[in-house]
Amino acid sequence: MQRRVQNIAEVFVESAQKHASKTALIEAKSGASIDFAALNERSDLYARFFSENGIQVKEPVMLMVRPSIDFICLTLALFKIGSPVILIDPGMGLRNVLRSIRRVQPRYLIGIPKAILFSKLFPSAFASLKKTFCYGRSFGVLGKDISRIQKKDNSRYPLYIPEDDDIAAIVFTTGSTGPPKGVRYDHSVLYAQLQLIQGYYQINAEDIDQPAFPLFALFSTALGACAVIPDLDPARPAKVDPVKFIESLQKYKVTYSFGSPAIWRVVSAYCVETGVVLPALDKVLMAGAPVSYTILQSMRQILSSEAKVYTPYGATEGLPVCSIDYREILDETTAISRRGGGTCVGRALPGVDVRIIAPSDEVLFDIAQCRFLETGQVGEIIVKGGVVTKAYINDTEETLMAKIQDQSGFWHRMGDLGYIDDKKRLWFCGRKAHRVISEEQVFFPIPCEAIVNESKDVFRSALVGVKNYDNKTEPALILETESSFSGDQGLLIREIAALAAKNELTKDIRSFLIHPAFPVDIRHNAKIFREKLSVWAQKKLYP
Repeated sequence: MQRRVQNIAEVFVESAQKHASKTALIEAKSGASIDFAALNERSDLYARFFSENGIQVKEPVMLMVRPSIDFICLTLALFKIGSPVILIDPGMGLRNVLRSIRRVQPRYLIGIPKAILFSKLFPSAFASLKKTFCYGRSFGVLGKDISRIQKKDNSRYPLYIPEDDDIAAIVFTTGSTGPPKGVRYDHSVLYAQLQLIQGYYQINAEDIDQPAFPLFALFSTALGACAVIPDLDPARPAKVDPVKFIESLQKYKVTYSFGSPAIWRVVSAYCVETGVVLPALDKVLMAGAPVSYTILQSMRQILSSEAKVYTPYGATEGLPVCSIDYREILDETTAISRRGGGTCVGRALPGVDVRIIAPSDEVLFDIAQCRFLETGQVGEIIVKGGVVTKAYINDTEETLMAKIQDQSGFWHRMGDLGYIDDKKRLWFCGRKAHRVISEEQVFFPIPCEAIVNESKDVFRSALVGVKNYDNKTEPALILETESSFSGDQGLLIREIAALAAKNELTKDIRSFLIHPAFPVDIRHNAKIFREKLSVWAQKKLYP
């Protein structure tokens, strides 16, 4: 008999009953905390209030509240009702935020006064709204402050039991290779993620979590673990204050943290520089952007010898898909990566299938249309499993492009290029949209960039395609120098050209340019906007 789909809120309630008096959430900034019993009661209070004020099952609700204890309370309340939670990163920019809101058509908005005011200033984007709920004081101008509602009865709110295709949340992609898309997270996907976090990464009720992604505090509490909400802006992890982040890690004896490598680049560098070590921190998961081996080398210096650092591979549409421990990266795969072998992201996780197919820019309706590639051949990465989402919200065209049907379900096209080696490890070679196809060959970003990144004066590089005067595509490598570089740029370019000429992967690249500061995503300060660099290079090389 097939097991019914579980609501994460149901798993949380079970943990709350088991760990009633244990601290569930702590706000690092304010020092406020709440135990499991109170968190369960408060989420019931919100669920009852929203239900009595119009929010119904399956009606999407946009949540625009800062990371806090009540952010988790509100999310749990909506899960208990059975209303999909819409989460939008304001860091994606005004134009993308408005486009995304129009696309998903929220029926309700729960937000801080600024969010409610924002909805009033852009009424066309919020035309689908039936009602708004103000979280925070606005002196009655924007509505009653829901954070001050009082309990009317002590009865438990009846949990919504989801069906197979019920949506739990809508989370947006970063938009690094196009407009952000609203990813449909069914309850079954969240539950599959929870099982992997618990089973593979061995997170349990004894752990204390400090998640940089606010929603991951929900997973921790569902597993009976305490979660510390760090004092940082999750939309700008690269701007983290390392002193504050480390202070809460140490004060609350945090054992586990899931966050962007942008955070750990800053935090680990500060620790190495100041001699700080984090012996209590047992597990670190870094995801959301590429992880450099320099970060991992720093992590090795500041953690205990038994600690584990994982760099899971995935995307908003499916996470985690693969995983690898930092020891294997530092001791084995980094040497291959520096020679142009790509970035090793590990082996497929339990319940996840990863395959490589011949790259295609067309819709693939059925798996029978795909040509599977052999071990070591670079191609398009496709994945299948319980953690993989099935569709984008209100976007049939993008869903068709991203999904491939087969007899037992569907595959998701990651939009990435890579290969699987003879040890069943997946190696990432860049985004499919970023490969450069010339008349002679195909150039893959990550392998080519690794060759020139070996220069001590190069901070990072980007492979882009440009059109020459004959309208033929050719590759160009753009360099961003280290901040300490003060030498002759012309000489550096000649040195890089000579370095590239010695390697089979880059010997046919003839154009090299230095850019003052790469355009990168505001969230991680790591994902390079190669499309913008391509336009810049085109003007420089072939005006």
